[in-house]
Amino acid sequence: MFSKSKINEPGPKAADKDNAKGADAAKAGTDYKNAAPKAKPVASLLSSDLLITGNLKTSGDINVEGQVDGDIRAHLLTVGEGATVKGEVIADDVVINGRIVGRVRGLKVRLTSTARVEGDIIHKTIAIESGAHFEGSVQRQDDPLATGTKTMPTTAEAAPKAKA
Repeated sequence: MFSKSKINEPGPKAADKDNAKGADAAKAGTDYKNAAPKAKPVASLLSSDLLITGNLKTSGDINVEGQVDGDIRAHLLTVGEGATVKGEVIADDVVINGRIVGRVRGLKVRLTSTARVEGDIIHKTIAIESGAHFEGSVQRQDDPLATGTKTMPTTAEAAPKAKA
């Protein structure tokens, strides 16, 4: 029925308003709950004129258009048509349009018609389009992302050591 009007309420004075604005701005900077809603992260783009020497690791997505000399670990890795990766690739999803020289490990691996892979592919599921170039072996594993692979010991390691 009756509502309280804000016109007659006491409020901050002009000098206090400036301090209040500063305090609100400081509070807004530290109050992450009221920040803008989270947008889906954008894939990191490594442009065609970029050469990276070293390893890359992210929980996000990477789109390689240039050249990477090193290992890559990501959630989704897309290798562009003109791109080259020399090193091991480990990702949940791997889409290869360009060239990889090295081992590929992925839950889902897809070689498009322009792909060139020189190395082994360890996967859970794989798709190879007609026209793709592939030299290496293919092995299916339930968990291809596990890097702790067991190796067979060499004959020197397997032989018992003689006691002196």
